[in-house]
Amino acid sequence: MHWLCVARDHGPSGGYIGAGAVRSLVWNHLHGYPIGSHAPTDIDFIYHDPTDLSREHEARVADRLRVAAPDAPWEVVNQARVHLWHRDSAGEAPLPAASLAAGIASWPETATCVAVRLTRDGLVDIIAPYGLTDLFGLVLRPSPAADRQAYASRLATKRHADTWPRLIVIPS
Repeated sequence: MHWLCVARDHGPSGGYIGAGAVRSLVWNHLHGYPIGSHAPTDIDFIYHDPTDLSREHEARVADRLRVAAPDAPWEVVNQARVHLWHRDSAGEAPLPAASLAAGIASWPETATCVAVRLTRDGLVDIIAPYGLTDLFGLVLRPSPAADRQAYASRLATKRHADTWPRLIVIPS
């Protein structure tokens, strides 16, 4: 909850924590792991600001988050600028994300296509373009937008089933 408060209070409005940070927390809980074990390697803070596509803007956001929570391994990405640096396995750039939800929907696994934020009135807001069934059902499958070759490579390198043995892994 601390990271959600930091994200709300120090990140741009409309920012969320998503991807592996959310997935790992849920899968750790579903596997009965103690809090803090199998912690995510980074905390993905995401937002969508098409008015400032600079790396410097992302860096300023990251600096604010790191000052507020220096213990958290923040990874900050403006989803509106991903098309400027991301390439698929064929070397092609994606189309610019029209919204934060569109950016999230482009991530490789359905269970990772989830982001959460804490609102000013203390409610948890969730963006999950493919729903929450795979996340809570321990299903690892490619998202409809996934680059199949990149997904297969992620399966081989990340080896999620070693950490979460109850996963149902759907190959690409």
